[in-house]
Amino acid sequence: MGGLCFQVMKKLLLSFVMILLAVGCADRNVSNLPDWALGDFVRPDGVGPVISPDHSIRFFCPMTQDSVGWMESDTFNPGATLIDGRMAVIFRAEDNSATGIGKRTSRLGLAYTTDGIHMDIQPEPVLYPADDGFKDYDWPGGCEDPRIAVTEDGLYVMMYTSWNRKVPRLSVATSRDLVHWTKHGPAFADAYDGRFGEVQSKSGSIVTTLKGNRQVIAKIGGKYLMYWGEHMVNLAESVDLIHWTPRVNEDGSLKGVLFPRDGFFDSALTECGPPALLTDRGILLLYNGKNRKDERGDARYPAGTYAAGQVLFDAGNPEQVLKRLDEPFFVPTEDFEKSGQYVDGTVFIEGLTWYKKRWYLFYGCADSFVGVAVCKPRR
Repeated sequence: MGGLCFQVMKKLLLSFVMILLAVGCADRNVSNLPDWALGDFVRPDGVGPVISPDHSIRFFCPMTQDSVGWMESDTFNPGATLIDGRMAVIFRAEDNSATGIGKRTSRLGLAYTTDGIHMDIQPEPVLYPADDGFKDYDWPGGCEDPRIAVTEDGLYVMMYTSWNRKVPRLSVATSRDLVHWTKHGPAFADAYDGRFGEVQSKSGSIVTTLKGNRQVIAKIGGKYLMYWGEHMVNLAESVDLIHWTPRVNEDGSLKGVLFPRDGFFDSALTECGPPALLTDRGILLLYNGKNRKDERGDARYPAGTYAAGQVLFDAGNPEQVLKRLDEPFFVPTEDFEKSGQYVDGTVFIEGLTWYKKRWYLFYGCADSFVGVAVCKPRR
């Protein structure tokens, strides 16, 4: 009888433990994010960088008039979109022309993927400092940090940084196939009689929306909108996606709509991430926050860390912040996100694309690699 009772108690205890484990697993699958935010993004198990440097891939450079290993030093900061039923990732690659952050030449490479992990990297860059009319902007630093969006009729619009090692400028290029691009020059060149032609600018996130299963560029109030900026987030508008007019204050200075916050993960920078997304709650912008290295930083995260945040703007008044995360939704945790050019730790988000009912987030790792995280939406 005692043995039978022991067996019954053993089975009851085992069942209780299994219930606790199940509850624990369920809790881990419940997001801590508010319902207006996008998440959770999960790194695929056992997968490290999905794009890494390769010294064997070479390209004849029109600027140097020589063959260069155009992606031999670093591959990072990718944009992403869809074409012909697969994802396309356009990533920044650096050669070995010099040492140190910002001193090499950058070119933009193209890779195709159907799972976000296995990449078909094309042998030549698709955008680079060429023998064209944009030497003053692209030579010798090159083309950096692409964000890509597409119109309903299939025109791809890429915002990228032209870097002449003097003034970084947010520039525009367009394409129908992601291989052949037309450069249009700095986005703000004509605004206000050229007043912002010599002002540094970066990181353009054009507002998009989901139509069916397609993420396409949206219009709000009859115009295209773009959040942009590095040290603060600004807003600009356009009627043709090529010529952009930044919003300004009454005194003519750039009008910021989001700023760094002391004591938070974004205490040093609030730099725009991938194309913003118009939702039923408002305009959702995913952005990159950098932590300060002094007492004004966030003590919960290492000094200098780049982590990713989210902010919701009012669609009726795109300058007005409705909600903002106080903690990042994506932080550097893996070794490859904390080694390379930027050892303080970096997940720098630039590519977000909707594919087979999931969001794929492509990001730069420590200014050295490309990573991916995947989200199956809660709604």
